[in-house]
Amino acid sequence: MLKKSYLAGVVQLDPRDNYEENLKMAEELIEEGAALGAKLLVLPEVWTYQGPRPIDHAEDIPGGRCFAMLSRLAAKYGIWIHGGSITERIPGDDVKTYNTTMMIAPDGTLAAKYRKLHAFDVDVEGAGSYRESDRKRTGSEIVTCDMGDMGKAGLSICYDVRFPELFRLQALEGADILCLPAAFLLMTGKDHWEPLIRARAIENGCYVLAVGQCGQKPTAHMYGHSMIVDPWGNVLAMAADRPGVSVAKIDCDFLQKARNQLYTLSNRRPDVYTLKKTRED
Repeated sequence: MLKKSYLAGVVQLDPRDNYEENLKMAEELIEEGAALGAKLLVLPEVWTYQGPRPIDHAEDIPGGRCFAMLSRLAAKYGIWIHGGSITERIPGDDVKTYNTTMMIAPDGTLAAKYRKLHAFDVDVEGAGSYRESDRKRTGSEIVTCDMGDMGKAGLSICYDVRFPELFRLQALEGADILCLPAAFLLMTGKDHWEPLIRARAIENGCYVLAVGQCGQKPTAHMYGHSMIVDPWGNVLAMAADRPGVSVAKIDCDFLQKARNQLYTLSNRRPDVYTLKKTRED
């Protein structure tokens, strides 16, 4: 049985090349979100370090310093913390790391871990070329996290938002909330961020907590505009273009009401959802 409602928050950060300062800012904003009454807080993508050699700050999950801090805060305030994503160390690999998110339960334990499935290998006019696969190893598992009476969360990271199959499978596995930490570029974010997030919410009948970095980085400007969107596609909260916490109510009665009007999941036709070439073969 789900709670009737609870507050959730998105923690927008402007991380730089100072690991210590990044952790300090995150801790302060998590404390602020807890003081506002949020029972679930979500951080952005790769927020612990934004500099020339992220691999130097790669950590174990669990076991690393970032996990230890988030675990302590989750237990202190009795809340769920979605750790955004950080650089996860791969033992024996001096070149590549994982881009990994962690969900920490109110008792401070690791409830779920997800490694980004889709590498950001793109050529964006006006923003340049990016080859995330040169330094990141991709994951191989779709992950949801059972939060008990607060529902089930689907885990994803940034570029994943452009692959609706991932979110549909999470919804079919029972996800009520889709958590999306990101570091979206200004060039793409101004046109694609909000439409993509609202589409993922509407088509799956889920709340979406989408959390971006903000600020100017050495090679790009981050779009920010972290937001919470309900299953009808309404934007319930949107962050300003600076670090901060934005909260909104997750209304489980409204969640069910939205699903019972459109029946997007139950009216699917998986019997015909195969590529034509595959059917002919």
